[in-house]
Amino acid sequence: MRVISYNLRKNRASGELLALSERYDPDLLCLQECDTLDLPAEVGLMHLADSTQRNRLGLAIYYRKDRFEAIKTQSFALKKSLHDLVLTPAHERLIGTRLIDTAAQREIVVASFHAAPLTALNSLRRNQIRSAHEELHLLGPGLPTLMVGDYNYPYFRAKLGDKVNKSGYDLTFSDTKTYTRYKFFSGHFDLATSVGLTIDNVETLPIGLSDHKPILVTSSYPDQLAAHPSVADAEFTI
Repeated sequence: MRVISYNLRKNRASGELLALSERYDPDLLCLQECDTLDLPAEVGLMHLADSTQRNRLGLAIYYRKDRFEAIKTQSFALKKSLHDLVLTPAHERLIGTRLIDTAAQREIVVASFHAAPLTALNSLRRNQIRSAHEELHLLGPGLPTLMVGDYNYPYFRAKLGDKVNKSGYDLTFSDTKTYTRYKFFSGHFDLATSVGLTIDNVETLPIGLSDHKPILVTSSYPDQLAAHPSVADAEFTI
């Protein structure tokens, strides 16, 4: 399964989506900072599952209809930072879709996530990540789950990885940095967290009009899901 995650930088890079779809042939496309009022119903072979509704620059998920059937899509509001409370840029920072993977004959949950900006504390972002995982478990209890997006977490990544692992998820970084706009804030901002899946590769794609580079996450189902820690049994302590 191939998933592209891309922060469009206030929709500036929206014109690149069709070319990305044609070049990399993803199964799903997860967007952040897209203009939800102007999203096309189709991007190449992919169909819009849904987008957030409470803020114009929000999140969206596209999927290939020749491989997946969408069962349910839901948006979630997470704990707000001071930036959110004062400037109200984002009411919903998570959107998840429960799908039937007809190629593998099983269900899966895929989500697009956008954490609070760097003005917030890492502890708040960890809270948002933990809450996002909990919400996705309710959307698809016990199902393989992949959450990709802009985690805004360039520093102290080892601690984040430990916390995510203790909650039953895996944290995977891309091969190179995804954000290079500012000298002091460059780093791996765009990440993947997953449960019940094997992440084969996370590739940073060439930069476009956004200040973020898109990432391409390639994953597969392990032979024995029972060997992976169950989200249902995990303690969410990020």
